[in-house]
Amino acid sequence: MKKGFFQGIKAEYQQFLESKSGQKLKDIGIVLRLTFRWAYKLRSLVLSIPVAVVALALAVRNLAQLPAQVSFSLLQHQFVISKGIAVCMPVAITAVCLCMMLLSKKMLYPWLISVFSLVLPIALWFTYLFPG
Repeated sequence: MKKGFFQGIKAEYQQFLESKSGQKLKDIGIVLRLTFRWAYKLRSLVLSIPVAVVALALAVRNLAQLPAQVSFSLLQHQFVISKGIAVCMPVAITAVCLCMMLLSKKMLYPWLISVFSLVLPIALWFTYLFPG
């Protein structure tokens, strides 16, 4: 009885797919499948574009606002670096992480590291605003 029941449902489904409404539904399914397949293949680019844009925006903002020499303390040591290094180094770290993401099969870990690397320009800006 159950076998005949499922065969009846399968036959009705096949008949529906052969009708005009079923063909339209099939076409929509094909388009959705292709869209999701390409989105999955391009996921690394989709994830990397906002990170790169934010990193460049923060670099431009720090380039305009930071002084020629930036000093910050790490543990017990006081460091003084130039403005160029303070702006370019976080962008370089983010770029390296994004390149690792684009080249590796496991892309989430380098992407998370690149997102966390966006904290560096913000931290440099805060140490300039609030030095002590």
